[in-house]
Amino acid sequence: MPENPVPASPAQPPSALDAQPMRVLRQFRIVFNAVKTHFRQVEREAGVGGAQLWALSVIQQYPGIGATGLARELDIHQSTASNLVRGLVERGYVSGSREGADRRTVALHVLPPGQEVLQRAPMPFAGVLPDALASLDGATLGQLERNLDLLIAELGADDEAGKVPLSQL
Repeated sequence: MPENPVPASPAQPPSALDAQPMRVLRQFRIVFNAVKTHFRQVEREAGVGGAQLWALSVIQQYPGIGATGLARELDIHQSTASNLVRGLVERGYVSGSREGADRRTVALHVLPPGQEVLQRAPMPFAGVLPDALASLDGATLGQLERNLDLLIAELGADDEAGKVPLSQL
């Protein structure tokens, strides 16, 4: 009479908590949630989105800046900067006037309602991620940049996505 074989126990996968890719994924989630939480706080307290707040703060810092300069300061596409400016002008937070000899460029200035938004908005105006990155030393930033370049290449991601503000994702 054949012996009843003992059923093999199913292989147990390694704990997701112990797998390095999962730990790194969790770190990304922590970063993204910190960013998202800050954007929600900005929206709640200031009544504007994170990108609009950052744009408003740059216009305050550089009175007379144009859309091209704003795009450069925020490291975003010029059309994105123009859309941000349009929204700020429509809400009465910013004025645009043609200045200079050729009168082609529009100089932006923060209006009193925009000043009020900045006064009630939580810091940092640029957002928690740019602020945290700016606080890191050069060697750490260099290592992070190289490692993220590898990850981006592995994802096959479009570099143009880097010109979209996080608050608009």
